[in-house]
Amino acid sequence: MNLQARAAEANGDAHKASSSRLSSLLATKDRDYLLSPYGTQVKVSDLEGKVVGLYFSANWYPLCRNFTTQVLVGAYQELKRNGSNFEVVFVSSDEDLDAFNNYRACMPWLSIPFSDLETKKALTSKFEVEGIPCLVILQPEDNKDEAAALHDGVDILYRYGVQAFPFSKERLEALEMEEREKHESQTLTNLLINQDRDYLLGHPTSIQVPVSSMVGKTIGLYFSSQWCLPGVKFTPKLISIYHKIKQMLVDDGNEDFEIVFVSSDRDQAEFESYFDSMPWLALPFGDPSIKTLTKHFDVQGIPCLVILGPDGKTVTRHGRSLINLYEENAYPFTDEKVDVLEKQIDEEAKNLPRFEYHAGHRHELTLVSEGSGGGPFICCDCDEQGSGWAYQCIECGYEVHTKCVRPVNHS
Repeated sequence: MNLQARAAEANGDAHKASSSRLSSLLATKDRDYLLSPYGTQVKVSDLEGKVVGLYFSANWYPLCRNFTTQVLVGAYQELKRNGSNFEVVFVSSDEDLDAFNNYRACMPWLSIPFSDLETKKALTSKFEVEGIPCLVILQPEDNKDEAAALHDGVDILYRYGVQAFPFSKERLEALEMEEREKHESQTLTNLLINQDRDYLLGHPTSIQVPVSSMVGKTIGLYFSSQWCLPGVKFTPKLISIYHKIKQMLVDDGNEDFEIVFVSSDRDQAEFESYFDSMPWLALPFGDPSIKTLTKHFDVQGIPCLVILGPDGKTVTRHGRSLINLYEENAYPFTDEKVDVLEKQIDEEAKNLPRFEYHAGHRHELTLVSEGSGGGPFICCDCDEQGSGWAYQCIECGYEVHTKCVRPVNHS
């Protein structure tokens, strides 16, 4: 056999192995296909040689729906338009066929049939999926090794979008390097000043506050809009916490905290109406820096509160979650302060019941920590972000803040 023939044979063997590995994950002895968005059957072998994302999700969970419609659909369609060898397979945690079909209607990718419970359970177990949404990325050459799969596809897409493709170790390392370099050169003035403006709006909006007067303060960049219902709901809470932090700082003899509204409102009137309810500063409506900041901080959804330290560097992009968890005690939002607060929460959690029944859910809920499935989530009771300790339904992923549990009396 000549070298060319041997190479062809080896290549064929590799393709067969890849296909066989995917078949062992996604097919059964009775089914060798997946469902297309149109309800037709697509052979599992058609995924051969592709980067495959296994998408564990459910229609009943707001965080899943948000990620699906706001992030994953757009990224998937853009990668398809670019000719990328990427495919997604939906692994449903829905509780009935109607919910599965309604959710799948917004998905342009493939799905494991709802009736195939065994494959869904096997994949959940094999990839140790503890919470949803979860996007597990399989590289063509890594399908034989589940340990090599990338489990944090959701976080990566939120952080980098389609730039992360093909989700390889080398690509992610390059993006992390770019992010570090961007962070090192970041200052408050180069974030908030452009060639046409060196000020922020106060109250009334005719008042111009120099950006230079904000240097050295802890700054919150508040991305929101009046049309965004979660934003309208969160804003009064943020206003209350803002006043408490300001008073706390005045009592300590300084005023080193400010918030800047970064508007996504649809017109000037909407902006002015919303900003009038806020006690802090704002970028002018339609300012070009708004798009620049949204891209710079990879803001995928609003409301979003990005915290900048006195040196102008990013402290956290999760200010909203920290406000929800710790209120004014979150200030100054640093890792050191969060570590102290987390230890306090850990101590308090020792006195919480291990199991609870919640009035909003029929299954028993288990107390979980961040290390055992209580990572970032949207509370199914109050619809606000959370992380760390939570009560979670191990069976279907329903999750609530410990403070939101409304126990059910079964007596």
